[in-house]
Amino acid sequence: MKQNEIRDISLAPSGRQKIEWVKNNMPLLNGLEEQFLCEKPFQGVRISLSVHLEAKTAYLCEVLAAGGAEMAVTGSNILSTQDDVAAALAETGMKVYAYHGATIEEYNRHIEMTLTHKPNIIIDDGGDLVGLIHSSRPDLGKEVWGGCEETTTGVIRLKSMEREGILKFPMIAVNDAKCKHMFDNRYGTGQSVWDSIMRNTNLIIAGKTVVVAGYGWCSRGIALRAAALGAKVIITEIDPVKAIEAKMDGYDVMTMKSAAPNGDIFVAATGCEHVITVEHMLTMKDRAILTNAGHFNVEVDISGLEKAAVEKKEVRNNIMGYKLPNGKWVNVIGEGRLVNIAAADGHPAEIMDMSFAVQCMSALYILKNRGKLENKVISVPAEIDEIVARKKLEAWGIEIDKLTEDQEKYLASWNV
Repeated sequence: MKQNEIRDISLAPSGRQKIEWVKNNMPLLNGLEEQFLCEKPFQGVRISLSVHLEAKTAYLCEVLAAGGAEMAVTGSNILSTQDDVAAALAETGMKVYAYHGATIEEYNRHIEMTLTHKPNIIIDDGGDLVGLIHSSRPDLGKEVWGGCEETTTGVIRLKSMEREGILKFPMIAVNDAKCKHMFDNRYGTGQSVWDSIMRNTNLIIAGKTVVVAGYGWCSRGIALRAAALGAKVIITEIDPVKAIEAKMDGYDVMTMKSAAPNGDIFVAATGCEHVITVEHMLTMKDRAILTNAGHFNVEVDISGLEKAAVEKKEVRNNIMGYKLPNGKWVNVIGEGRLVNIAAADGHPAEIMDMSFAVQCMSALYILKNRGKLENKVISVPAEIDEIVARKKLEAWGIEIDKLTEDQEKYLASWNV
């Protein structure tokens, strides 16, 4: 098996510069790297990782390697891998199998190659490593003790496996940790989605109507930042409680059918397929902008659009224009893939510092509890959330109050 399958090792200096930049803005990972260098908790442990392969992920890999882990790494999206970062990781001696713009066949091959060193721990983003083991290569998962899943979509896939009774090893739902979804999904997605849309379109957001599909944690952040930029925001939902929440947060709420003729920019972040269909597109304004902030490129019906369009052309870097039979155009950013990472740099470093600190500590939890955990989707232990939160506050120089002994007794008593 090849040690690497990357685009160009000569790009490594540029990738190293990116990694050093984020490293200077990720104090939690800095602290873990120092700890791991001393303690070597992962010495001899094989870890396979599939996460968007850019600078923050590269630093996560280096922190785990500092703890002694033998790393095999790939990306989790064909457009999110940054070739210079992949080269910089390969230069350290890690096994790296990823390059930007891979075909689906090449991407699947890289997933398989990343598993060939028969990992003990898996770190997944979207469930592709775990999915391959469970679908066609069970032999590559025989030595897995457990793993960690980064994102909502991956957790959904894992819970489906658990319900069917086929999950072969325990998986920690990192996405569900408070220090992940409350900050990464909301503030990280909120900022990075609009960073991508603005840099790729060079258009103003103020005064436009933005339609956000869904009102989960990611959508909350997207809507919040859109409104802050001066947009009118419409939310579409299937959950009545979330719809009420969106209404009370100050947004209009309606069906996608009703929203489609009104929107200038559409962002889907639901985790479901065909949220924006060709039927919707036919009622949209001329040159409406379509984006997806969900993990898989199924929320905007790109395959249906490809069939329906009478003309297709690249109208700007990362933006494909489609002319519909009614003569109107719709513009799709990043092939309908995860817009904030397929067509930009992903979440800010300070946000991923928290998420990846949870990843590291969850991997440690798997290591320390191997053989003791059920083959289920496991919540991140509450103490990990608290440690990460306190370390983050410490890095910011923030102190918070502490209960007195009397206050603790008062809160624990029923006879007040």
